[in-house]
Amino acid sequence: MKIIKRDGRIVDYDRQKISTAIEKANSEVKGAEKANKNDIKNIILYIEDLEKKRMLVEDIQDIIEQQLMKIGKYELAKRYIVYRYTRALVRKSNTTDQTILGLIRNGNKDLNEKNSTQSTMLASSQRDYIASEVSRDLTKRMLLPEKIVQADEEEFLHFNDADYFIQPIFNNCFINISDMLDNGTVINNQIIETPKNFKEACLILTQILAIVGSNQYGEKYIDFSSLGKYLRRSYDNYKSEIKSKYNGKMSNDLIEDLLKIRITEELKFGIKTIQYQYNSFFSTNIQSPSVRFFFNLNAEDEYIKENTMIIEEIFNETLVNCNNESQQEFPSLIFIINEHTSSNEGDFDYLTNLAQKCSHNGSSISYISAKKMKENFIGRFNQGMCSINLPRIAIAANGEEDLFWSILDEKLELCKEALMCIHYALVGTTSDICPLIWQFGAVSRLNTNEKIDDLLYGNNSTLTLGYTGIDELEKIMKSNLETNLQDNNFSLIIIKHLKKTIDKWKKETNIGFNLYNTSNDPFEKLSFENEIIKKIPVF
Repeated sequence: MKIIKRDGRIVDYDRQKISTAIEKANSEVKGAEKANKNDIKNIILYIEDLEKKRMLVEDIQDIIEQQLMKIGKYELAKRYIVYRYTRALVRKSNTTDQTILGLIRNGNKDLNEKNSTQSTMLASSQRDYIASEVSRDLTKRMLLPEKIVQADEEEFLHFNDADYFIQPIFNNCFINISDMLDNGTVINNQIIETPKNFKEACLILTQILAIVGSNQYGEKYIDFSSLGKYLRRSYDNYKSEIKSKYNGKMSNDLIEDLLKIRITEELKFGIKTIQYQYNSFFSTNIQSPSVRFFFNLNAEDEYIKENTMIIEEIFNETLVNCNNESQQEFPSLIFIINEHTSSNEGDFDYLTNLAQKCSHNGSSISYISAKKMKENFIGRFNQGMCSINLPRIAIAANGEEDLFWSILDEKLELCKEALMCIHYALVGTTSDICPLIWQFGAVSRLNTNEKIDDLLYGNNSTLTLGYTGIDELEKIMKSNLETNLQDNNFSLIIIKHLKKTIDKWKKETNIGFNLYNTSNDPFEKLSFENEIIKKIPVF
């Protein structure tokens, strides 16, 4: 028989340890309350007669308590229960005080090393860390089931949302910037009307990013094709102004040249505004909001000309930043590959070349096919994520394939339970918690005090099962197992199993579930899976 320890280690069964534990409790009682050698032997035989292949150490302790009470050793059982409870309290002791005091005194080396981009010397950063520590502590001690906390501590899974779980906020969202600009929004109780030009649109966009970033904890996604309309408005405004002033006094060619100069200046000013605002404002976690801009070119787009101008300007600005370390950073860019951008004959191939040049020079540009974009982006926001540690499961299986699959499914069920904890923490949340997100268009247009519950089901939002260590897993399993897996792509088998599992969860709950590879940038992973990116030039 194998015994599974609290830290996930699997050890051989040792009957002497049971005897020793009972004898320790024996030393705290007197007379007839003590268990004699025959009592102890019978308890051990009872456990062994169960003929289990593996048992949790907690299950063995439960059986010892039950058997002691069965033979009338109530005081001894009580002492044993108190001992177990005391040890459990020690394991669950609140270390938050020491962590926070160490942070304030700048003596918490773990935090300093873990968060090199965010100085723990700053009072604003300390405020964020204190909130995170309190949230993690309450989450582990009071809000999550103990078995999920234990699996997290044993590193079988990772509950990604512990820093924020005490609040009803979500992970990330695809901001509906088109709706907010076209139909207006409300920021700090002020009505923001539809922008009159490109500069206004860019400024409003940055304010929306700052507020959304302070009311969720993950990335924000923006489709930049929403801005083409407002560059056209700027052009029409300038054209009307110049023609009314110079019509008949200047040739049409000169008017067009002047228009081109004006619109180019406004384009550069708008992009610079976004860049400056992105680098200068902070969300409540004391960092620039994590933003990704999507560039999706559609030949049928009414504003395709303006959108190509915007994308080209952003890529050119990105190239300048690559070549000058003192320049400001730009949000992460995602270039969507479709039939117009995937080959040398594409209508916008020059933008693809420019994107690749940016990548070659060190810019953080990712690529995803239009097909994969449709498959993988479901709903408007992500409720939260729990990740499963595949190599940890392989190590726990100790070379036994059947045991690997058994542990994997067991931990996947814990991941599902953890994800449902995230879901139920959001159920009942009202739109008033962040009006910009829930009432004024970032995600929805709900009424005041309306619950967001309907948005948590169907294809309105998702819960994410993350997985990590897929490459390491295959190495561990192939080196440790004598099976037919040597002839198969084990990684593909695992991913198909995970996909099948979340599909089952979808049917059971009517909630959107998706997969996320936490080891790599998912967009780079998705972009080259037998898709249309065949002829992107290399610089």
